[in-house]
Parts: sequence; structure tokens; C-alpha cells
Amino acid sequence: MSAESSNLSNIEHRAVIKYFVKKGKTPKEIFEDMVSVLQESAPSYTMVKKWARLFQQGRESCEDDSRPGRPVTVVTEENVRKIEKLVLADRRIKLWQIAEELHISKERVGEIIHEHMNMRKISARWVPKMLTPFDKQRRLQTSKDFLELVGDNIDEICDRIVTVDETWVRQYDLESKQESMQWTKKGERPPKKFKAREAVVQKRRGKLSRGVLFYKTMHLSTARVSRQALKDTGFSEIDHPPYSPDLAPSDYFLFQFKRVTWS
Repeated sequence: MSAESSNLSNIEHRAVIKYFVKKGKTPKEIFEDMVSVLQESAPSYTMVKKWARLFQQGRESCEDDSRPGRPVTVVTEENVRKIEKLVLADRRIKLWQIAEELHISKERVGEIIHEHMNMRKISARWVPKMLTPFDKQRRLQTSKDFLELVGDNIDEICDRIVTVDETWVRQYDLESKQESMQWTKKGERPPKKFKAREAVVQKRRGKLSRGVLFYKTMHLSTARVSRQALKDTGFSEIDHPPYSPDLAPSDYFLFQFKRVTWS
């Protein structure tokens, strides 16, 4: 379910709770079910428990009871300060957690964060590792050498590049992209995650002629036997600095999709 389609209104949340109550589910089971599907858009446990009790007592309407007088607003300077304090203390805090803490609706919490605090939630960005000034300079020089090598034939050269990779697939990834999302001010840089491991690249021998082999820095790749095998099969080598998987699309597309699908 997309983020847009999972943003239900309060009335729709209550209708779902009412349906589950009629099926005999407990408030805890209803809350866990809704969180598993709606995630960030799920109502708080306090709301689920309150409306489950009302429906168990025979209530049929999902609408709010009419109240006389002017509606009380919760968008106050005091609440803005309280929410800002909670968010800065834990950048990964959920809307429903703030709502429960301050006893206000999740919708008003979202309004305060987005419109009054000018914050949004973004995911941490994966980078291979913290690069030293030497690493950065080497990447720059290698890029210049490659551009000089290909000249005007960049498309033809790129079509000849062979790159294969492998990845670990665990039963449970310690932290998904969505789980790492944090609240940030507009214009702030996204947080970073650093990969401690280095993917292992396998070389395909004898599959292509006129091939250009791209590999990551490994002991096997620099061995005399390996270099001779590359030469015998007609491959040329491209100098490649470590921790620079720019030519390995598997790292950015295939592996990420498969981890989400299999986890």
C-alpha cells in the first residue's frame, strides 16, 4: 500500500476499528493489525482502545459527538515547544507516540510538525564508508582518467562493461530504510549510514568478447593468476578506487528491492 493511499481519516480509522470489534478482536490485536498495514498513518493505541470500548458498549456512529461553543485549538505555542522538544530528543519518534504523550490528535501533531516547525521525515542515505581526503582525491583522478579514456565513445564503452555482484540476505535486516527515517528541518542534510562490509564481485570468464571488466578492490583481483586469466579472455581493466560502487547498479536497485521482498 502506498503512503498516499494509507492516509485514512479519523472516520475511516474508526470504521476499521468498528469492523474488527464486530469480529471479536481485542484493542491490542486491532492496533497491531492497523500498524502492520498503515504504519505511520495508523491511529494511536489510545484512540483504538477508546473507540473499541465505545463500539463494544453498543455505539454505532463513527462521527464525533457534537459539542456546543467554539472548538478548542491545540495548535498553541506551548504545544509547538513540547513537540519540538520531543522530536529533537528522538528524531525517529512516530506521530502517534507524540499524540499519546501530549494527548492530542495525530493529525494536529502532523500539522504542527509540517506547517509550524517546517520539518519533514526523510530516510538515512547509505554511503559505502567515510572517505578520507586521499580516497576522495583518488576517486576524482580516476574519474578524470576514465573520461579521458572513453572520449566521445562513452556509450560504446559503457555497453561493454561487465559487472556482477552478490549480497547478504538475512531473515531480518536490522534496520530498513523506513525504520531509519528521521525528522529534519528544511534544507538539512539527510543522515548517513555507513556500510561496514564490502560486497564480493565475481568475474565472468569467457562470456563476452571485447569486454571491459569492472571489479572492486580485492586480493584475488590483484593476484598474478587472475590478471593473466583476464588477459587471456580478452578483458581490459579499468582502474577503480575502493568504496566506489558507481558502476554496480545491483547495489542500488536489485539488492534493495530483493531485501524488501524477502524480508
